[in-house]
Order: sequence, then C-alpha cells, then structure tokens
Amino acid sequence: MRDQTGPDFIEALARGLDVIRAFAPHRPTMSLSEVASTTGLARPTARRILLTLEELGYVRAVGGTFALTPRVLELGMAYIGSTSIWELARPHMEKLVARTGESSSLAQLDGSDIVYVTRVAVPKIITLAVTIGTRFPALQTSLGKVLLATLSDNALEQTLSQPSRSGITPRWNPTPEERDRALREVRTRGWAITDEQLARGIRSIAAPVYDRPDHVAAALNVSVHAAETSIETLTETYLPLLLQTAEAISNDWTLRQSRPEVTINVGS
Repeated sequence: MRDQTGPDFIEALARGLDVIRAFAPHRPTMSLSEVASTTGLARPTARRILLTLEELGYVRAVGGTFALTPRVLELGMAYIGSTSIWELARPHMEKLVARTGESSSLAQLDGSDIVYVTRVAVPKIITLAVTIGTRFPALQTSLGKVLLATLSDNALEQTLSQPSRSGITPRWNPTPEERDRALREVRTRGWAITDEQLARGIRSIAAPVYDRPDHVAAALNVSVHAAETSIETLTETYLPLLLQTAEAISNDWTLRQSRPEVTINVGS
C-alpha cells in the first residue's frame, strides 16, 4: 500500500508507471519475476501490467523477458514539447558549448533529484553517463544547488525528505549546517559550483534560468572533467559565458510565457 494518497488516486496507473520505471540501463531486460521483485508487486499483477503495456506498444517480450520499446520516449518528449524548453534553449546552449568546448545541460527539480531536460554534449569520457531524463541527487550537483537555493526553509526540508530515485550514492553527505551554509552561498552569489561531490572526476558550475520574473524554472550548467579543467577556469573563464547564456534563455522563456494565446477560427 502507498502512503499519503488521496481519494482520487488511481493505484493501477501508479503501478503501471512503477513497472516502466523499473527498467534501467543496468537492467534493460527483465523477467516477470524480476519485475515483480523490483516493483514489489505480486506476480499476477506484474504480469497483467506487462501484457497491457505490451499491447499498448510500450513493452515487448524478448525470449521470456521483457524490455521497453522506443515508444516510451513519447512520454518524456510530450513534456519537453509542451514546455518548449528544447526549442528555446538549444541554440543558446550550442553557442556556449562551442565557446567552452564542454558539455552543457538544463535540469529541473523533481523531488530531491534533478532531472536533465535538455543537453548539448561533447564526446568526453566521464564517470557518469548523462542523457535527457537522467536524474541525480540534487544537493550534490551544481544544478540542484541552484534550484534548492530558491526554496523556503519548509519547502527545502520537505523536498530533501523525499528519497532519491537516482540510484546514485553521492560522495558528499553534508550535515544540515553544512548544507544550509552551502545554499546560503549560492543565494548570495547567484550561481553554484560542485567539485566531485556527486562522483569522482565530475566538476561543474550552474546558474538559474527564469521562465518569468522572479521565478527560477530550471538551472543551466557547464560540466567538466576535474582532471582536465581547474576551478579557476570554471569560475573565471566559463562562468561569465554561462551567466550570459542563462540570461539569454531566461529572456526568451519569459517572452514566450508573456505572449497571449491567440486562437484563429477558420471557416464557419
């Protein structure tokens, strides 16, 4: 049974989403027993959900196991398309990547995790693979620090009380005092940096992106390999470029949000 569900909560839908989320890069195919074990569902329930997802085209049977199909991408792309994040951010991010030679990502907060919603990458060997939809614990990332720093004290505690769904064990596990001090620094200077706090070799810097005045909707970063790029290069060379790019995306996003919707009726 789930805790804190309202009277309109549809348990069957939640279980179906649990099954989809059970698949991961380290387990792209699973047997019925593995799906049941991973989700905590009874085998008959897991079987019915898998067969339903197969009929809908989101899952396929593979020699006694099950795997997701590319149709699952429609679920994530529907969100990205509805917010126009990719369309707005990509040209600016491509310019930033061209000037720095480093990867750049845009992420939003989802519980205590960040989720990558837009990314322009350069081919480099890094500790953790990142694609659109990847999630990491927010507190140990520069993107997450920017987003967490916008929350009130109560909202911050509620957010961080939610368990991470990233599957990553971060290297930095601060005390509440250390956490609060780090987030105060982010609020004061308006940007965040992380130095191998999530995983060894990953160093990044991030700035807020606004979708309307005084509302941070996402965070934009430049990520580098710690062995190749110093903190000084991040803060002195890349940070001004990052701030310019974040401001340009914010301006476009705010303008898009402020435009009135116009409906044109054709015909009689």
